[in-house]
Amino acid sequence: MTAIAGDSYPRPATRHWAARLTTSSSPVCLPVNSPAVNVCSRGKPRQPSSPPTPGAIAVRNKAKRTHHRQEASNVKRIRPSAAAGLLAVAALVFSACSTEDPHDSLAYAAGAKVDCGGKKTLVASGSTAQSNAMTKFIAAFSKACSGQTLNYTANGSGAGVSEFLAGKTDFGGSDIPLTGDQYAAAKKRCGGADAWNLPVVFGPLAITYNLNSVDSLVLDAPTIAKIFNGTITRWDDPALTSLNASMPAEEIRVIYRSDASGTTDNFQSYLQAASGGAWGKGLGKTFTGGTGQGAAGNNATAALVKSTEGSISYNELSFALQQGLYAAEIKTPASRRSLRPVRIGTDTVGKTITGAKIIGRGNDLVLDISSFYNPAQPDVYPIVLATYEIVCSRYPTFDVASAVKGFLEAATGPGQVELAKSGYIPLSPDFQARVVNAIDAIDSVEKPKTTTTEPNNGG
Repeated sequence: MTAIAGDSYPRPATRHWAARLTTSSSPVCLPVNSPAVNVCSRGKPRQPSSPPTPGAIAVRNKAKRTHHRQEASNVKRIRPSAAAGLLAVAALVFSACSTEDPHDSLAYAAGAKVDCGGKKTLVASGSTAQSNAMTKFIAAFSKACSGQTLNYTANGSGAGVSEFLAGKTDFGGSDIPLTGDQYAAAKKRCGGADAWNLPVVFGPLAITYNLNSVDSLVLDAPTIAKIFNGTITRWDDPALTSLNASMPAEEIRVIYRSDASGTTDNFQSYLQAASGGAWGKGLGKTFTGGTGQGAAGNNATAALVKSTEGSISYNELSFALQQGLYAAEIKTPASRRSLRPVRIGTDTVGKTITGAKIIGRGNDLVLDISSFYNPAQPDVYPIVLATYEIVCSRYPTFDVASAVKGFLEAATGPGQVELAKSGYIPLSPDFQARVVNAIDAIDSVEKPKTTTTEPNNGG
């Protein structure tokens, strides 16, 4: 349940626009390098009751905006109903490019082949950002392959990669691909075979907050950076009041990921690239801001925001939806021309992923998402991550290879159908086909055992 914040550009003082999804009918596609592949995001048009921004999240809330605690409590009570409005139309969000009904547009995924067999219970761990998607992938796998399942531990991208490299899991989930030294370790773990990074889903990162008297918050990258490195410590700081009409005189409570996290790595990469030097705290899976309170996993940080007045954090969108959090709108360099901050929505995220390109070699489908952070066009949401499954291109045993292939076929096939309801972006047909080609190429040193039958000589 959620209410994602609405627009914050000037409105009459008696109006507030809280959370509702609208979608645009125009497709937005992702061109990647040869052979031609695209990832796209679109949905069927809906008629908003408010002045529309295509793809924006906006449900009208008639309660008067106020910074008085008593009136603010009324705003709080409105949020669950706004959340219901958001989730009711979430099936339209981030659907693949098509002129058909959104459900029909994922027919390519629903009807994808899933080859069953091999290990009965796979073991994997890693990214918490993909854990809500993983629930749907596991359900699709078990439905297609009766008696088979996956035990997935959402312990963070860092742990997922480490456990895969140590041979403790059959594959790892990570929001960032393997790096140089890790490739060498993965090759050893895979018995001399290369490891591949296979993207299975995209997820926007929301800047989530809990501020009783503020339903609509605008931020830009320098201000976000200064909040998360401790330079800005109060909600009424001039940097914030210059972006928002008025702010409460409260202390800011930063909440960050305490575990090694691909979500943190993507967030800090955005701050480093987009803040004009305001971040200055470096990169990596470990939060380096030096301020705030830590919690392990997307679910824990989102829950802590929900229970902490004055708090702010960064969460993969599906967890913001689960916890009923508000999300800030982001001013980008292009906002100076459009005079409008960017909200998480169908069009805004769809336009973001048009900048991604496959830079890995062969079936190692690593994406370059650096172009996301400073969009040159308006209405482009700047913080979106791709999340990967890290697999061996050739496994030692046939049983593991066969089961991993079956699971990934289910994840990139029928498992994609319900992803949009959780705030993820399903793979488009062309991009899904590229990933499936890589899955098909997964092999094993050990070959399947064949059963021979003695010839029947009639006696």
